Amino acid sequence: MCKSSFFKSKSKHWWQIWSCGHCQTNASVASDKSAETRAKILMAAFEEIYQCGFQAASLNNILKNTNITKGALYHHFKNKMELGYAVVDEVIFTTLKANWIDPLTETDDPISTIQQILAELGAQMTAEDVRLGCPLNNLSQEMSPIDEGFRERITAVYSEWQMAVEGACERGKVAGNLREEADSKQLAVLFVATLEGCLGLAKTTQSLETLKQCGGGLIEQLELLRPVKEALIKSIRK
Repeated sequence: MCKSSFFKSKSKHWWQIWSCGHCQTNASVASDKSAETRAKILMAAFEEIYQCGFQAASLNNILKNTNITKGALYHHFKNKMELGYAVVDEVIFTTLKANWIDPLTETDDPISTIQQILAELGAQMTAEDVRLGCPLNNLSQEMSPIDEGFRERITAVYSEWQMAVEGACERGKVAGNLREEADSKQLAVLFVATLEGCLGLAKTTQSLETLKQCGGGLIEQLELLRPVKEALIKSIRK
């Protein structure tokens, strides 16, 4: 039996943090109960969409997996499309923010930070992740061509990610951890596109090894962006 999907485990972690942090202090407040119900719907919707795609996702399955009434669902989301938008805004973006955007926002050594994230996340990837792919990339491919609301939201997520990489690169140049001649904006676009392409290729080929090779290649290529002095020092230490 294959291990649980990394993406599912990360989104569940988002739910656990939300429910524990939110409900411990306000468990008796009716509005918090309503918010908890909404979060449960979002979590179930994410899993259904991730497994089946948005168009094939079933509201009945979402209700079944949450034991929430149809009335409660429509109290929080007027239709399936609004629910899908919320999954992008509140589950997928929040998960990506925790894994990528926040660490990049806090560093002036983007190469080491990205390499560390790639190594840590790569070690957690499973055959289930290869089978299902990246949830953001999946929705981008499925919904961006046919729905402007999805396209705008997905574009916004990618833009936030790219800006985090770009900002880290700019700080890295000032700190002497990235080559001064590097084009930060270009690198940010290239990195995000390459990583998402790696995940897409691994999904198409159903090969975890392909994903690991691509991640390893990215880690190696990032070394070429270090200032010559820093790269030499790191090489000597090895």
